[in-house]
Amino acid sequence: MIDFFSDQLFQLVWNGLFVGSFYALVALGYSMVYGIIKLLNFAHGDIYMLGSFIAFVVLGGAVGLLGTASLPILLLVLLITMLLTGGIGVLIERVAYKPLRSSPRLAVLITAVGVSFTIEYGVRLIFGAEPKVFPFRMGGETFSILGGRISLPQVVLMLIAGGLMWVLQAYIMRSREGRAMRAIALDPRASLLMGVNVDRVISRTFFIGSALAGAAGVMAGAYYGSIDFLMGFTIGLKAFTAAVIGGIGNLYGAMLGGLVLGLLESFGTFVLGGEWRDVFTFACLILFLSIRPTGILGARVVERM
Repeated sequence: MIDFFSDQLFQLVWNGLFVGSFYALVALGYSMVYGIIKLLNFAHGDIYMLGSFIAFVVLGGAVGLLGTASLPILLLVLLITMLLTGGIGVLIERVAYKPLRSSPRLAVLITAVGVSFTIEYGVRLIFGAEPKVFPFRMGGETFSILGGRISLPQVVLMLIAGGLMWVLQAYIMRSREGRAMRAIALDPRASLLMGVNVDRVISRTFFIGSALAGAAGVMAGAYYGSIDFLMGFTIGLKAFTAAVIGGIGNLYGAMLGGLVLGLLESFGTFVLGGEWRDVFTFACLILFLSIRPTGILGARVVERM
């Protein structure tokens, strides 16, 4: 058993990092929104699902027009989908969350759950309950490294995910808008007094987080080849779990938490079997939070009255 495990070690790590990169992209949206307005946006996972269906429609039109699809077309569709899901995220914030900013957090949380169900069953009403075959599925060579097998689509998708996370990190840490986001996360009232347009920054935060979730949805559809209207529910929970593990409100924590969660799933599946994957993952979450409730990179925060 130990020898077999050592032979599979690289494969398990690679599989965990690959899945974890999807979790990290979605978890970033959770952490950004929570870090700025302390909102748990449970509709965020459904933006991921919505991104896959938007790409399904756009790619289907491209295939019907051109007769085929390719990686450059997929990248163009990825960009279009990010813009559309980002706009939808801003619309959701304006319609559902902005009027409730001064309301109790429980009211906003219930509203987020309502938005989630609205998106899910709106998509079900339009596209039906049956899973859809994605118009383009990435294919490519598979090669062996250290006893594990890696496919070219996995490498491409991980590079795209890593690139998006790097761009976000650079934007948050180096741009003027990123400094405004960090200032609001630290003290929204003081930021308002210093002339920061809080409403605009919050809308920008929803746009970026929703765009990243939409990108993850496109990549999942292109890799797995099948999408359905409930696919956002599970990954929404997993991404929220990743954000909590890393330290919700911390961008680096969201990235790290996604990778850690992916590794937990990979090794848990190997040891216990696929049917116990989620049980193992959430059991580890409970154990971890019992030891470190603030997450890996989280810090204790004193609420200002």
